[in-house]
This record gives sequence, structure tokens and C-alpha cells, in this order.
Amino acid sequence: MNKKTEHNPLVPWQQKCHEIIFEADTPAGKWFDVILIFSIILSVLAVMLDSVNPIKLKYGSLLFLIEWFFTVLFTIEYIFRLISVGRPLRYATSFYGVVDLLAVLPTYLSIFIPGSRFLTVIRILRVLRVFRVLKLVQYIREAKQLKQALRASRRKITVFLFTVLTMVIILGSLMYVIEGEKNGFTSIPRSIYWSIVTLTTVGYGDISPKTGLGQTLAAIIMIMGYSIIAVPTGIVTVEISKTSSGGISTQTCPQCSAEGHDTDAVYCKYCGAKL
Repeated sequence: MNKKTEHNPLVPWQQKCHEIIFEADTPAGKWFDVILIFSIILSVLAVMLDSVNPIKLKYGSLLFLIEWFFTVLFTIEYIFRLISVGRPLRYATSFYGVVDLLAVLPTYLSIFIPGSRFLTVIRILRVLRVFRVLKLVQYIREAKQLKQALRASRRKITVFLFTVLTMVIILGSLMYVIEGEKNGFTSIPRSIYWSIVTLTTVGYGDISPKTGLGQTLAAIIMIMGYSIIAVPTGIVTVEISKTSSGGISTQTCPQCSAEGHDTDAVYCKYCGAKL
């Protein structure tokens, strides 16, 4: 952004909170993120152990308290994240903002929907901040290149997926006609399921053709599967080769909390706030 735009300035205490919570360039910020990452790992581990019946029977109450402790802790942290940026709604709707919210919602929902608390394992996504904490800028740059490549190839991949969908419908219907209900292909949807499993080379084996013609068609679909798998990989690879990216800093915008700015950037590329 070359043009400066007006934003609500942060008061000193908000600036201090933003520096600690969002920045990893200061000792306080780095320690905050390191402690946060360990807390995330411990909370996910507690949820995973709680799903093991012998452990749950013996330590269920303790694991329940640990889970609520971390949920309250992450809730307080999420609130401070919102109040330490100039545009809290922008942060709340960002990738990390949504992940931070989803990290605490399942536990609260478990009050009304039993079992939903196990969905809190999604908070492991918050560990992605380790790239910024350890200042692995090269990984941030590579992630940006991959994101740009996926975005550039989305139309080609959409056409590819539509083509594959058309193929499995045709092949599944054809196999239904060839094999019929007596050989396990009881309906066209079930035959389409078989064609998807075969074309993707998964091969569960729960349904298999019995006639010679059906086995011949299955062999053709299997061979086609190997060539089809390579198509999306090739599309993304070409786009990655076209993508180039300059230096990326770990600085976070104080207004919208966006990351991935160039090292020489003065203003945020997303909202125009001064960095």
C-alpha cells in the first residue's frame, strides 16, 4: 500500500498487549508464544487421553478440569487479542482469528451437545504460529508461494474435479449395467462409489466385479487412476514454478493483525495501516 489511510490509534496499553501477543521480535512476545504453544499441545493431549477409556475411568475428573482450565485460559487470550488490535472484526474473521475461536467453542458447546468437546483438537492448528516464534521466515515465504500457486490453479483444478466427477458417474453406471445386482452392484450410487474407490486406487475390496467384461473395465479404470492422480500435482507444480516472492518479515499489522509483509513495507498491504 502506497497510500496512507486513517485508522484508530492504539492507546499505550493496547500497544503493549499487541507487542506481547502478536509480535515475536521481543523477548516478552517470544516467551508468550512459546508458553502458548506448550499450552496448546498439553490441552490437545488431555483431550486425546480423555478418549481412551482406561485412562478416562481413572483420571477423567482431572482431565475434565485440565480441559476447562485451558479453555478459560484461551478464552481470555482470545479476548485480549481482539482488544489489542485496531480492527478486531478484521482479526476475528481472519484464518487465525477463526481458529482461535474454534479452539474454545467446542468445550462450551459440550454443555449442550455431549461429545463435542473432542472437537477441541482443532486447536492444534494454532501451533502454526511456531513458524513466526522461531523466526523461520523462509517457511513463511514458501507458504506464501504455495498459497499463491493454489489460488492461481483453482480454476484448472475445478475443471479437473468436474471431469473426474463426470467420469466416475459414467463408469459407475456402466459397471452397474455390466455386473448388476447379483454381483453386489445393487444401485447406480453404489456403483459410482466403487468407481471412485477404484479410480483413486484406494481399493477397499468390499465390492468387486465378477464377470470378465467387468474385470476388464476395472483394470482400465485402475490404470486411468494412476494418470489422473498426477494431473492436480502437475497443475500446482507449474503454478509454483511461476510464483516468485521477495523477502517476508514476521511483523504483524497493529490494526488487522495480518502477517506476511515485505521486509521493506511501511504500510499494511491489507488495510493500509502504518506498520
